[in-house]
Formats: sequence, C-alpha cells, structure tokens
Amino acid sequence: MAGNSTDAGRSVCSKVTAILMVFADDGVHTVTEIAGSAHLPTSTAHRLASELVAWRLLERTEERHYRIGLPLRMIASEYSGSAVGSTTQTVMRALPVLHELSRATGSEVRLGVLRGTQVLTLQPRTNRFSERVHAEGLLHGVAPAHAAASGKALLAFSPPGVIDHVIAAGLPAFTPHTITSPDVLRRKLSVIRLTQIATSRNEYECGKAAIAMPIFYGGGRVAAAIELAVRDLDSEWKPAASALSVACRSLSRQLATELRMREAETLTPPAVRSARGTRTTDPPDSCSNPGRVPVHPRELHSGERIPNGVPVHSI
Repeated sequence: MAGNSTDAGRSVCSKVTAILMVFADDGVHTVTEIAGSAHLPTSTAHRLASELVAWRLLERTEERHYRIGLPLRMIASEYSGSAVGSTTQTVMRALPVLHELSRATGSEVRLGVLRGTQVLTLQPRTNRFSERVHAEGLLHGVAPAHAAASGKALLAFSPPGVIDHVIAAGLPAFTPHTITSPDVLRRKLSVIRLTQIATSRNEYECGKAAIAMPIFYGGGRVAAAIELAVRDLDSEWKPAASALSVACRSLSRQLATELRMREAETLTPPAVRSARGTRTTDPPDSCSNPGRVPVHPRELHSGERIPNGVPVHSI
C-alpha cells in the first residue's frame, strides 16, 4: 500500500528503506542529502527522518544533521565482527563489570567494539546497574580506531588484514599528537600485544587521556575492549592498569567459559541433548563411572596449557 503517498506505487516502507540505505556509508547527512539520495520530497524526508529519530534508528548531531542510531549500530556489529560471539551478549556481560569499575575508580568507563576503521564506544548513562540492556540506557559514540585507546587495544589483537584496512583508509590527524604514520602505528600495536595495555593522550581530543585493555573470547580471539578515562596518565597509569586488568581478565574468563559451553553443546549429538533434557534424576553413584577415580578440579597456573592447547594467560 502506498498510504497517503503522493508518489504513486511507492509505499511508506520503501521510503523508509531508501532513507536508511542513504546511511550505508556510515556517514552524516543533511535532510537535503537524504531527500536527494532517496528520491523523496524534502518535506517527506524530514518527516520520516524525524520519526526514525523518535525510534532511535537515526539520531541528530549537534549540527542538526542525521546519523545512524545505536540500535542499528549494535545490529551491524553483530554481523561485521567475528562470528565467534555475539556483540549484544558481550555488552550484557560487560555492563556489571563497567558499573563496578566505574564505582571503584570514580572515572568514566567505556566498552569499545571495533567496526571497520572506527570503534563504537558504549557507556552507561547512570551508575545504577540494570540486568536488561536498553539503547536508551547507553551513551554511545564513534571514534577513529587509530586515535582511541580502546581502538588500539582492539587493533593490536585483530587479524593483519584489519590493520591493513585501517592504514589503507588513511590515518587522519585530529590533534598534533595523533598517530599518522603507518610504521609508528604498527610499532605501537606490537608493544600493545606484549603488554595488553593501550593508551591515548591528546590523540583524539586535546586534554583527554585514557587507558584500555582488550577482552577475549578465548584462544586470543578479541571480543571488545574496556577503556578507562584518566585525568593524569603519568600518575594514574599504575592504579588504572591494575583495576582494568582485574576487570578484563574476569570478563574474559566468563566469555571464554560460555564460548566453550556453546561449542560443546554444538558438538553434542541432538539425541544426546534430547536425552539430557528429559532426565529427571541423576544416576546412582554406584552406576556412575564405576571403578574410576573422581577427578577434582584444580587451579591452572599462568603459562600452563589447557586441553585445547591455549595458554591460560591468553584467556
């Protein structure tokens, strides 16, 4: 149905789709640009874009231009990143960690997710923790990966092709301190791989500093990064790094454990999973692994390898 459309044969849905497709370049556009690209009257483009803003699918910039809203960015992250894990699930698991880290340090804490050459940062609006994730409850922003601490933490553990793509797209300068040399960036990333600590001072905004560490799914597969804002990087580096290390290792262990459980469930034959679902009681001890000595769990030490061959320190 075309509804009240004056454009014969064109439905409201097709118009909304055309408007959203304008943002396939992940850019910022004026209503005039939207109308031209979507082949719509300016008044129609403005009305529909305003409705999309109300639904948070689009958002207004300070200059009153339009850009993609957080819900669509999170959906895009689900499919543009690694197929290992879910971005939404990572955000859900990270929220209580972000709240606790913010409470303990009294500083702004952000979760960073790599999207192409940029890093999408998510930050709770309040210090009150909620079990449910709502777009309205998160502040978000987009920063160039090469100029943000969380971006560099993510790039350092990304495949070489990702780094090559970022460099090929250009390393624009935002301040006199921004890294613009590919060789310098590669050297910085090499150091970050050894220390798992990335910093940014006056690189994206003058007077702003931050420290970040990566989060892993396990096996060295990077999931996201947690970034902690600091006022004085020199004096706050050590306590900030210590707090970040505890938070990131805890979250990495949780994500790695959940990933192994999902992989094990996937490898389990359907008939066995069905039988597990119908079991109401556990078998008697006398029938469970007769003659075998029970194995008690023990703590693994850093550097020791678990059965899949992954060093403990990498998860």
